[in-house]
Amino acid sequence: MTTTAADQITLEIIQNSLQAISDEMFAAFRKTAMSAIIYEVLDMGTAITDGEGNLASSGAGIPAFVGVLDKAVKRVIELNRDDIRPGDIFATNDPFYGGVTHLNDVVLAMPVFAEGRLVAWTANIAHWNDVGGMVPGSISNEAKEIYQEGLRLPGVKLVAGGEPIKSVMEIIKVNSRLPDFLQGDMWAGIAAARVGERRILELVAKYGLETFVTALDLFMEYGEEVARHALAGLPKGTFTLEEEQDSGAVYKVTVEITDDEFVVDLRDNPDQDKGPNNASRDGSLVAAQMVFMNITDAHSSANEGHFRPLRLLTRPGSVFDPNPGAAFAVYYEVEIRLYDLIWRCLAPHLGDRLPAGSFGSICGTFIGGPHPDTGRHFTIVEPQVGGWGGSRERDGNSAMFSGFHGDTFNCPAEVAETRYGLYVDRLALNDAPGGEGEHRGGKGIVLEYRVRSNGCFFTCAYTRNKHTPWALEGGREGSPNYAEVIRADGSVKEYAVVTALDVNEGDVIRIHTGHGGGYGDPKRRAHNLVDDDLRNGFTTEEQARSVYGYG
Repeated sequence: MTTTAADQITLEIIQNSLQAISDEMFAAFRKTAMSAIIYEVLDMGTAITDGEGNLASSGAGIPAFVGVLDKAVKRVIELNRDDIRPGDIFATNDPFYGGVTHLNDVVLAMPVFAEGRLVAWTANIAHWNDVGGMVPGSISNEAKEIYQEGLRLPGVKLVAGGEPIKSVMEIIKVNSRLPDFLQGDMWAGIAAARVGERRILELVAKYGLETFVTALDLFMEYGEEVARHALAGLPKGTFTLEEEQDSGAVYKVTVEITDDEFVVDLRDNPDQDKGPNNASRDGSLVAAQMVFMNITDAHSSANEGHFRPLRLLTRPGSVFDPNPGAAFAVYYEVEIRLYDLIWRCLAPHLGDRLPAGSFGSICGTFIGGPHPDTGRHFTIVEPQVGGWGGSRERDGNSAMFSGFHGDTFNCPAEVAETRYGLYVDRLALNDAPGGEGEHRGGKGIVLEYRVRSNGCFFTCAYTRNKHTPWALEGGREGSPNYAEVIRADGSVKEYAVVTALDVNEGDVIRIHTGHGGGYGDPKRRAHNLVDDDLRNGFTTEEQARSVYGYG
């Protein structure tokens, strides 16, 4: 299609408008959600797809979540092709029915019809605090099959023609230990989807249906052009890495970069885990897409077209492509391990594009029980921040979420103490050794929760505990992720993985997140900083060491 200069401007306005709509959906969700994991931590994502489910525009939120939504919409279309009407909203949380992640992450998707034609979908995803299952919070390291993990929503209709399907909503509510919070978060997601639909229809009415559809197609073509241009600048060849995990399993990746393709081969990997340490094939694709984004600078073209050069190879029945029935509760640690594995495989070959390894874990922390003031059940769900790896240019960032978890925030101490039955006694940078280098890894944190009532529980699944963040060019490895439970009687026990551990009034849960890996020989740091040390008023090397932390 040939366009005039004015047409090009119009098409650019439409694309920017889609981004603004995605962001407005995100804001609507945040402002109306019931749970702090959504409105404070922002454990959610929003997106717009075309009528066939191809990603057109993404809002803010967790990058790994945004990558879920187009895949979820395509599966919803596949499952409901003959029963999609204006005003409908569909729900899925099941990895075998478009949910991609685990049962706590619920996707809501709404078709957008203009002039009788399905032209787009609005979609969002968020972590719901409790969807049933064998333990509070619905996250168990001991689950053997998905049936133990909670209520499954297989791409079903939640709203029909604008009217809620009450029976479906009641089934969802009755399966949760926190039905009020679930209902509030569900309606926030519905509101966000409807806001997106309304704004898209306004856009179509203003510029015309054909112009709108053309804008989507052309911008996806632009995304592909950006990706292929970036691909041309990458080193060509086949790169392989295998890495032992904390569990003892060995993950392996082979990346082949050609003039036309970026191929990620995961076929030579262990069989699916007998517990919940699995990632769906779509989830594995999300991990690969995120690394591809990191090295191809997709800031303005994160759409379906940008990922056309990427190809993923998996083996059905493996940990990265499990068969139906597999458990997925801690999928996020499997995917971040894969993300980090691909990153580590490519980092030595890409010059200064990628830093050393980060603390590399979601460090998902789940604490719940009876609230000491109200007696109602509470559950805090919180990812943690940690240190990023040093790079050729600078030290790593301290106290940041992982690149996989992305655009989120930690829960403020004031909110945690108000909403949950806990005190936040401490939040500080971790002063443990590790991550030294010419450019050192960023620091992790130490966070202490003090339990205020009896009969509470603590669940976590941290990786990068035994195998610490990797270094580059002679730097030193980072430090581990772990938690300590300090009992009221003074006894202390360390955990990286635990499910529904009993904790009671006066017990302290002390979380340690790791430093990132260092980049370059630490001795070079001492040499390079001599002049800076003198300018900053240090008179001895010892003084400089104490401030900069080099070895």
